[in-house]
Amino acid sequence: MHEPIAPVCTRYHRAVELIGRRWAGAIIQALLPRPARFASIRDAIPEISDRMLSERLKELEAAGIITRQVHADVPVRVEYALTEKGRDLEAALAAIGAWAERWIAPPAPGARASA
Repeated sequence: MHEPIAPVCTRYHRAVELIGRRWAGAIIQALLPRPARFASIRDAIPEISDRMLSERLKELEAAGIITRQVHADVPVRVEYALTEKGRDLEAALAAIGAWAERWIAPPAPGARASA
């Protein structure tokens, strides 16, 4: 007979599902230094499609991780920025980055980054 393990914390699971969605962590990482426009975020994550970036930005905004600010310039300028809640993920993302440096092999030359 085996000992039962403790159930996974629901809040932990929800957090991992949110920031673990494809591209979400990369988007947050791209916004850590400063607010950015859509094209700048897309350029920082070359393999993401416009549609996927738009979808993830909406999800992260709905979760309170980022804000979307429309500037009434001509032409209109839209910037995305991390909220305090989003910026609070910096240490967690740094820990994941350190783990990746230790355990994830770099891509082979010419290989796609997501492979």
